[in-house]
Amino acid sequence: MGPYLGILALMGLAATLCVVFATISWVLGPKRITSYKSAPYECGVAPVGDARERFPIKFYLVAIVFILFDIEVVFLWAWFTVYKNASVDFIQASFIEFMTYMATWILAYAYIIRVGAIDWEEEAELALAEKLEREVA
Repeated sequence: MGPYLGILALMGLAATLCVVFATISWVLGPKRITSYKSAPYECGVAPVGDARERFPIKFYLVAIVFILFDIEVVFLWAWFTVYKNASVDFIQASFIEFMTYMATWILAYAYIIRVGAIDWEEEAELALAEKLEREVA
């Protein structure tokens, strides 16, 4: 416990200061609430529209494709890191796994393009909804 006593004291001091500053702000702060003070702050500009606006599905589809691409890069980075210092047997075995992995991703991206998941035109969005409904049914 001895070597960690300084860290424990620092954490206690930080927690105490947080409580003290929050209490001082609450006691000394303004009590009158107006609509201007209750409005969200948007870079000094008056807020426009509703904060709960619905976004078209195409934004979510692009976000999901982006996340999948990030996951792919993480796996490839790990594979390349191990690959550069590996033995010949490991390189031969992992190359087959790598090609299978890449083929799966290429097929997935081909499917995404084929169904029009990343088309930004209105007709393409309606066609995508119809294709997805047919596949589910």
